[in-house]
Amino acid sequence: MSRKITLLALFSLAMNVLMAQQDKLITHFIYDKMSLNPGETGIDDGICMTSLYRNQWDKVNGAPNSALFNIGANLTRFFPGGVGLAFYHDAIAFNRQNNVLLNYSYPLEVGDAGTLGIGLGVGIINFGMDPTWVPPTSNPDNLLPAKWKSTNLDMNFGLYFKGTSDYYFGVSSTHLTETLLAQDSNSFQTVRHYYVMGGKKIRNIAGGDLDIQALIRTDLIKTSADLNVRYIWRDKLYGGLTYRNVDAIGLMLGWMPINHMTVGYSYDVTTNKLASVSRGSHEILLKYCFYLPTPPITRANHPRWL
Repeated sequence: MSRKITLLALFSLAMNVLMAQQDKLITHFIYDKMSLNPGETGIDDGICMTSLYRNQWDKVNGAPNSALFNIGANLTRFFPGGVGLAFYHDAIAFNRQNNVLLNYSYPLEVGDAGTLGIGLGVGIINFGMDPTWVPPTSNPDNLLPAKWKSTNLDMNFGLYFKGTSDYYFGVSSTHLTETLLAQDSNSFQTVRHYYVMGGKKIRNIAGGDLDIQALIRTDLIKTSADLNVRYIWRDKLYGGLTYRNVDAIGLMLGWMPINHMTVGYSYDVTTNKLASVSRGSHEILLKYCFYLPTPPITRANHPRWL
């Protein structure tokens, strides 16, 4: 009986997490800005690909497991703006959620202060449930939800300012349409989320740089905040700490083995009510950027233009 009560309590907690965590909790959010704020898409030079896997609350049955893949490109050489594709998968208990959005960001130069990216993301959200119940075979419970899934429109919007003196600030909102996903008697209502992000890099400290970044997320009912502080040594190694007010304290480590490539890992110590059963949360990050060659300068051969 105690085992059944424990499983029921964990499942109920997972469902509560689902309602409060429609959007992902990522310790390495510093490498995942474009999926939260489409205004950041392509604001840096180059074409960058980011993949990340997160195992949240390790060893807790039904806890979230998340994976994402983002690719963003600065294409101002060809037309004004940056474009990107953001994919996200989340599994919580019996539930599965997938988001795919195409981002566009228009860069607006703000004098000598920096660049303002005005971004929109348009795509789809897919949500479904594939439960495995074990009711008494002689008297099954018809109130238990069955397998179902649904797909509908999803939209994000964001403003992202990148300053010329190593700082940034952004505001954004996800799930603007607050889409209802439904099939038969089953339904899932997306809720609009709001984000405020900002950061500052302080250079030339003992041969490296101090990087401070923060993220606040809210659905106007619950609010959480992350604070990341990293020390980056000669663009080769980084180490730092993350504090999330409702969930964890994390350790971050990273390595840049070659130019434009980052491999990262983080371990979060659980500080909420699951601390007694969770073995923490793990993240693995891989990011790579490449740059289009500078087009050659052509010279006219006509005598008039010599």
